[in-house]
Amino acid sequence: MSLADISHLVVATRNPGKLREFRSLLAETGWRVLGLHEAGAAGDPEETGTGFAENARQKAVACSLETPLPVLADDSGLEVFALGGRPGIRSARYAGEGATDSDRIVRVLEELERAGGDRHARFVCALALARRGRLLLEAEGECRGEILREPRGDKGFGYDPIFYFPELSRTYAELDEREKNQVSHRARAVKALLALLAGRADLG
Repeated sequence: MSLADISHLVVATRNPGKLREFRSLLAETGWRVLGLHEAGAAGDPEETGTGFAENARQKAVACSLETPLPVLADDSGLEVFALGGRPGIRSARYAGEGATDSDRIVRVLEELERAGGDRHARFVCALALARRGRLLLEAEGECRGEILREPRGDKGFGYDPIFYFPELSRTYAELDEREKNQVSHRARAVKALLALLAGRADLG
């Protein structure tokens, strides 16, 4: 399988915000990008890895056994330095099952207020591409910024409203889709993955 062989790609997510971002980021490839539900895959394998890359790898390989199409999985999250890298790989579950984005933001802000000091943080995205149970490629991207004391902006999802991006002097949630998809951790990871894929004649 080469870059030219791909016409359909499954993204191993049920998160509509994340799927929308991937569709935008991959629009120039001409691929039809499907979510797990559209591909008829059950997905949702247990994430037992100790890092973003390991979790992405587990998801990609497990989900690729449920569809003949290539599967792209990501594991991404926010690492706040003063919190020892939390919420990290638990970013989506940081305030417990059933918590909202707002709940997770409140928990991070409360913990950071108690910790004091450094408010620097980074968003990390690890990608893994697999097909028929075989890992094909991996790539990572990151974006560094600061955590504000209160949310700003109404775009994006997750921790976007409190992640201030110094290069553009705005939070992720204040960036429109085009702007965010030029600078985000996910955009950088996708760019790296496509570059690797373009350089490989045959991945099997």
